[in-house]
Amino acid sequence: MNKYIAAVEKHREEILSAEEYLWSHPQTGYNEWLAHAYLAERFEKAGYTLNRPEDIPGFVTVLDTGRPGPRILVLGELDSLVCFEHPECDRETGAVHACGHCAQSAALLGIALALKEPGILDDLSGSICLCAVPAEELIELEQRDELRRKGVIHYFGGKIEYLYRGCFDGCDMAFMIHTSSAPGVGVSQGGNGCVLKRIEYIGKAAHAGGSPDLGINALYAATQGMNSVNALRETFRDGDHIRFHPIVTAGGAVVNAIPAYVSMESYVRGATIEAIRKANDSVNRALAASAAAIGAQVHIRDIPGYAPLINDTGLTDAILDAAREVFPEEQVTRYASWDTGCTDMGDLSAVMPAAQPIVGGAEGLGHGADYRITDPESACVKSAAVQTAALAKLMENGAARAKEVLKNAKPRFESREAYFAAIDAFQMDRDVVAYEENGDVTLKLGRTHTAD
Repeated sequence: MNKYIAAVEKHREEILSAEEYLWSHPQTGYNEWLAHAYLAERFEKAGYTLNRPEDIPGFVTVLDTGRPGPRILVLGELDSLVCFEHPECDRETGAVHACGHCAQSAALLGIALALKEPGILDDLSGSICLCAVPAEELIELEQRDELRRKGVIHYFGGKIEYLYRGCFDGCDMAFMIHTSSAPGVGVSQGGNGCVLKRIEYIGKAAHAGGSPDLGINALYAATQGMNSVNALRETFRDGDHIRFHPIVTAGGAVVNAIPAYVSMESYVRGATIEAIRKANDSVNRALAASAAAIGAQVHIRDIPGYAPLINDTGLTDAILDAAREVFPEEQVTRYASWDTGCTDMGDLSAVMPAAQPIVGGAEGLGHGADYRITDPESACVKSAAVQTAALAKLMENGAARAKEVLKNAKPRFESREAYFAAIDAFQMDRDVVAYEENGDVTLKLGRTHTAD
């Protein structure tokens, strides 16, 4: 493995410079044009031909060994978070790389440069697809909803959008390494998926002091909805890892008027698509019944989020073997844990063997005001070395190990079409309480309904 690690080390300064630039120029999902331009220029200078979706950031490029074998997709994420409390955030937008994507993209550049070194592909078979991908963080939902309504995107996450557009056609497996504060390299069993929720309670305004009896308090309906969901929590099985964490984005206009409109956002997260669907049905029923209890209306919009991530065992074995070439044995770990956050790597793992290990190099709370890349050597250079060595382990000897991964892999969906059909079934966009003239109240919660 020495020649592959040395090929990365040769470009150490370029990798570290990339991390510094990307950290200093954060932009959120589907807005990452600065990172896109920076990386695209360097990829093209290295001799890559890029396939770029013109209306959103990011690109893919394929490097073929000239010998038959599987195509392996390696990714780096472009987007930042928003944390106005972070001392190094963009003062105007709050954007900051408080999850380490700047290091991932710098590592991706390092992999790309190493793979162009003379003779580096001589012992490998198959092909490599490198992707700088936008919009992993599920934030700014209103902005992404607007992009979707305009037809710019179909899905909120960058990887699933690229998958939908065919950017990953021909790819047989996928991996990337995410930045972490834990030393060395580790990998868990997998992580949660989610469905996105936009919830609007509609009541009736009235004078809060003089005639509250003539109003319908949308804020009370929303509060009751959250309390009703909280009463469901003990019904969620521990092994399903269900999470529901709403925020109120509008909660009334003036203090002396009964609130007529309240909006909320949340996810329902879970360990399987089936568990997410079951929990989401219960959540929707609680939200709707709470509106009906006081005569309000509630409009629920459910939008496919991310699929649960299953880290493929054969693929992670290869990556951990590569990590032992770079890190001490005691810093290479297979965790028995399950991650309750979400990533659109889960969408790739639904249709092909995929893996997302973590690598050390950061300090502070992920997504928090104290998060920083404190060891870029580990987070960027060593990460690139591990991933390049992993490609070699998978693709050497006629790509024997990659073929073994494919032979043993069991993706949850036989085709991408079947996967998209399954997640599209989550979509709902309608008023869910019907008040009849005879006094009957009906909850309309079928998932295939669209806006009234």
